[in-house]
Amino acid sequence: MTELLSSSRPKRPEFRNLNAFKDLPGYRWPLASLVSGMHRASGLIMFLLMPFIVWMFDTSLSSEISFARFTGAFTAGIGFVPGIIVKLAALALIWAYLHHFFAGMRHIRMDIFHTVSKEAGKSTAQIVLVLSLSLTLVLGVKLFGVY
Repeated sequence: MTELLSSSRPKRPEFRNLNAFKDLPGYRWPLASLVSGMHRASGLIMFLLMPFIVWMFDTSLSSEISFARFTGAFTAGIGFVPGIIVKLAALALIWAYLHHFFAGMRHIRMDIFHTVSKEAGKSTAQIVLVLSLSLTLVLGVKLFGVY
């Protein structure tokens, strides 16, 4: 009987050795898993930029002279690092915080309401991306002095 059942279905392909360069570029990530991966990446970015965060906090609050040096870092730069790189690092930090915050709220909502379905995951992932990217765009435009 088992031979009859196994022979009626086509054999599924087995992937034992995945080649990262050949197999992974063609893989389409679902939106929920992409947001989850970006949640991890944003946490890593915030952790790696922690010395920059501490420097910004310390320099902006110490004194009026250090605050002037802090604001000058975004225009003139710090040492050999130009100001545009400082602004881009701050923009990366803004995106990482906003994305990590909204994705964390998404995970808390899923934990509280037990909404673990494909449809809910996709819709909340879209909301997280729209909120984090739109707020990052607004704050980035402000950071770069457009308005």
